[in-house]
Amino acid sequence: MGKTDPHGHVQSFPPQIGRACRVLILGTAPSVRSLTLGQSYAHPQNLFWPLMGEMFDAAPELPYAERIKRLHARGVGIWDVLERCERVGSLDSAIVRASEVANDIPGLLGTHASIAAIALNGGHAQRSFRRLVLPHVDPGRRASLALLDLPSTSPANASLSRERKREQWRVLLDFLS
Repeated sequence: MGKTDPHGHVQSFPPQIGRACRVLILGTAPSVRSLTLGQSYAHPQNLFWPLMGEMFDAAPELPYAERIKRLHARGVGIWDVLERCERVGSLDSAIVRASEVANDIPGLLGTHASIAAIALNGGHAQRSFRRLVLPHVDPGRRASLALLDLPSTSPANASLSRERKREQWRVLLDFLS
């Protein structure tokens, strides 16, 4: 289970990956609210679950376990780029770069050959993935993956409208049957 302490040490959740995962969505690290509730994307203004509701019938009104089950049924998994980091508060911009330790995403890709696309939720996830993870992904596996840079669903990302975010996130549907 993810955790944080008063000094800002953040620990990620385990991956939420089904057997037939086709799209792996990676955030940066869980927010304080997510860590408190033990649920990814738990901030009520985060658009992640409303978007998942529109695309995969995994609406925020459903119990968390049911949302995860519905994502898995559609071939969608979620995790974070960072296994741990130091951050006071919830903003990605507050993460201490030198503290970033990546999750074993290369190992996960090695055991889940069905993953065809990695969707990176926001700029910090995109940069951390490319710096800390991508160099360790087997070159053959890397060539078979689509990397999708998507706008952050965080309420801190107010530069795009909900409609524009929805349009960009709908690319996930191209990888799912």
